[in-house]
Amino acid sequence: MRSHLLNGLTTEHYRSSVTEGVERVAAKLATTERPFTGITVDALTPRVDAIDLDRPLGDTAAVLDELEDVYLKDAVYFHHPRYLAHLNCPVVIPAVLGEAVLSAVNSSLDTWDQSAGGTLIERKLIDWTTARIGLGPAADGVFTSGGTQSNLQALLLAREEAKTDSLAKLRIFASEVSHFSVKKSAKLLGLGQESVVALPVDHDKRLQTVALARELERCARDGLVPMAVVATAGTTDFGSIDPLPEIAELCAQFGVWMHVDAAYGCGLLASLKYRDRLAGIERADSVTVDYHKSFFQPVSSSALLVRDAATLRHATYHAEYLNPLRMVQERIPNQVDKSLQTTRRFDALKLWMTLRVMGADGIGALFDEVCDLAAEGWRLLAADPRFDVVVEPTLSTLVFRYVPAAVTDPAAIDRANLYARKALFASGDAVVAGTKVGGRHYLKFTLLNPETTPADIAAVLDLIAGHAEQYLGESLDRAS
Repeated sequence: MRSHLLNGLTTEHYRSSVTEGVERVAAKLATTERPFTGITVDALTPRVDAIDLDRPLGDTAAVLDELEDVYLKDAVYFHHPRYLAHLNCPVVIPAVLGEAVLSAVNSSLDTWDQSAGGTLIERKLIDWTTARIGLGPAADGVFTSGGTQSNLQALLLAREEAKTDSLAKLRIFASEVSHFSVKKSAKLLGLGQESVVALPVDHDKRLQTVALARELERCARDGLVPMAVVATAGTTDFGSIDPLPEIAELCAQFGVWMHVDAAYGCGLLASLKYRDRLAGIERADSVTVDYHKSFFQPVSSSALLVRDAATLRHATYHAEYLNPLRMVQERIPNQVDKSLQTTRRFDALKLWMTLRVMGADGIGALFDEVCDLAAEGWRLLAADPRFDVVVEPTLSTLVFRYVPAAVTDPAAIDRANLYARKALFASGDAVVAGTKVGGRHYLKFTLLNPETTPADIAAVLDLIAGHAEQYLGESLDRAS
């Protein structure tokens, strides 16, 4: 079994195995004609259940054959131009190369003595990102597993900076369309459900600052402690960006921690055309960025950035076996001092490889393409009487629904849209997402693939309309 250990004696085995795996994936990508096959849970489950994990196949080719059957053949392929559903991006090749390197070397980014140059590369990328945001010379941060962890750590820091002995008095303010991780974080931090105050949004799905000001004033009047305002730069459902400059003014006025969840909108940091849409983010106390959403990086690649490096001390714990306090005095950089995680992948390498090969402008140009595509998609939807589109996109998301001229029952229209999404997924011709707006079911395009064209959008809209019309026609036949 030692022949399977990666070391200086097994490099040829490593090279041939990885090459064989790459060839399988490359062949699949080259021949995939649809984003999904339409496989059902009931059809796929028996194939996986039939595998006896206690009886290894012992041969890489045989295992790859098996993997083809239970995974590769029926995977959802985000690189396909008609995958239009969630915040999943196609990935750039330099980042995939970085993934291969970091997996093989297997550095852990918790301490210097497990990572060496990896620590410095991560720190360099943190500095690069904080400079792009404009957080100032005292800024710092750390890579995380994703936006949920970044938001959790940001709110942990905000809780500690609020300096109160009564958790029941703490309040977090976020828009009603902010990410669910805000409420989840509050629960994990020992705060009650009432601690998160959901604020109304305007027509463009942006937090209403008048409502925020009113709630902050109420906090002061009622003896409550405003712990944090979470502004969203790219909501999951609409891609909307809260009015960051106005929120920053209110946070400064009331002495409240300002966190910006830019997990989605962080792509604008590299944009050549739309960077001004993030104006005000430089005034944040903390910022969440997900490079694996709009920087075209493989999962996971995320970071939490803070204006004041000293606030990261709230996540610090010194263990004698790992990062004793004396290491700080010896100026040995240990990233675990800043992180909620201990063992942690060298995910920063993927972004490093991307920047060194493509440059920030290359990433920004790709993100600008999908923002432009969303604008074109909005024009198509706005001109199409079959559909109702909610808001003009700020980033690359479109929320809409099919509205037939002959049907006025909102519940029937809901069912038609739900059916259309399900039927489309079952066909494998395209993948779209869904959400609710005003209690009604809507469909959603999250456009993150520059290879998607307006023609693709038009074709998928025709497919959606066709499925919805089929459902409504069958419903009328059943009712008559």
